[in-house]
Amino acid sequence: MNIIRIPVLSDNYIFLLHDVNTNQVAVVDPAIPEPVLMEIKNLGADLVAIFNTHHHFDHVGGNQELLKYYPNAVVYGGIKDKGRIPHQQVFLEEGDTVEFGDRKADVYFVPGHTYAHIAYYFPPVEASGWGELFCGDTLFAGGCGRLFEGTPTDMVNSLTKFRNLPDSTRVWCAHEYTLSNLKFAITIDKDNQDLQQRLQQVVGDRQKEIPTIPSSIKIEKLTNPFLRWDNPKIKQAMGLNEPERVFGRLRGMKDNF
Repeated sequence: MNIIRIPVLSDNYIFLLHDVNTNQVAVVDPAIPEPVLMEIKNLGADLVAIFNTHHHFDHVGGNQELLKYYPNAVVYGGIKDKGRIPHQQVFLEEGDTVEFGDRKADVYFVPGHTYAHIAYYFPPVEASGWGELFCGDTLFAGGCGRLFEGTPTDMVNSLTKFRNLPDSTRVWCAHEYTLSNLKFAITIDKDNQDLQQRLQQVVGDRQKEIPTIPSSIKIEKLTNPFLRWDNPKIKQAMGLNEPERVFGRLRGMKDNF
């Protein structure tokens, strides 16, 4: 399964999954249709699935037009998003699986950014390989999504699921927010050498317009304060101890950063 990253709008990423054996593709969170259609045409492939993580327009805006060209494609989303995702046909819950080519993805229910948000995790084919996490706007490189419809407790529970995934999991989040996120993170966790090195790398990459996505669970656990709510230095910086309160204060500070 090849993963093609398609940058769109001001900072979104659409991900096209390509099964080279069958020359079929699936798309994750198609914000707009045109670049997806162009990429499929270049591959000479057939679109069979649309995997939506949540209902926001910059994640589902391409659904309707894609179905005009590929009417047999199946539209997936969370069961609690029923009525909010255009042309949704499959309504997923925690513990469900979806198939694409010869791969299966586990579905995680990860509310917080929205109350219905889900994520798709493809375990590695080989023990030494990469797992692939498509997490929408729940986890970002160096950050996490705003709490539009959920609570700090919701998001801590959701991010704990991601934190428990293998370190060798690539994080395919849907926005290029990494530099801004790390500039905030360093104000909270300024003595973190891993974070200092990552920020320096990302500054250089973005100056050259190099994408920072995918990240990895290993990197996020070392440098993302929103996965480190129980780290003593983070708790001390927040002046709090309970995970939900630490996280809530962090998120509030980031909202105003």
